[in-house]
Amino acid sequence: MNTTLDKDFWSNRYQAQDTGWDAGSITTPIKAYVDQLEDKHLKILVPGAGNSHEAEYLHQQGFTNVTVIDIVQAPLDNLKSRSPDFPEAHLLQGDFFELAGQYDLIIEQTFFCALNPSLRESYVQKVKSLLKPEGKLVGVLFCNVFLDRTEPPFGATEQQHQEYFLPHFTARHFALCYNSIAPRQDTEWFICLIND
Repeated sequence: MNTTLDKDFWSNRYQAQDTGWDAGSITTPIKAYVDQLEDKHLKILVPGAGNSHEAEYLHQQGFTNVTVIDIVQAPLDNLKSRSPDFPEAHLLQGDFFELAGQYDLIIEQTFFCALNPSLRESYVQKVKSLLKPEGKLVGVLFCNVFLDRTEPPFGATEQQHQEYFLPHFTARHFALCYNSIAPRQDTEWFICLIND
């Protein structure tokens, strides 16, 4: 396994335009969730955001407190070029595991699968610490695919996902997506997990 999934690794992927995880727009499961949110002042974090089509869509829909963090600058610049009025102070280049703050909602979209699997427990604990009480982790996880890979994306089984998350959160939703984009059909699980 490539254990050096660091800033240089990801910078090289963007430089080579090797970004197969990028769907080119917000994907349907997360869009469907966002579209039913009414409070435009929710404090929202999109970690490991890549080109962050999710943050762009949230911004377009009038959400006023959306923060993006990524380990490399290139995708943040890409988001800023698409949404010039996205608040500069909410575009953070840095390490998710060093982030401080409290959020109402954290959106998971291909960040968990990009991390070295050895960091998964740390991811769960960091998400829990960043969420306010009753805050939510919402998004998609690759399930029962991309197993035994040496480079991202790294998958996990349904049971592994349950073992990572369910001891720490209450699951409002934890099931196969019914509305994945075509290339991800039958590979994504939608999660809505409550920090209780």
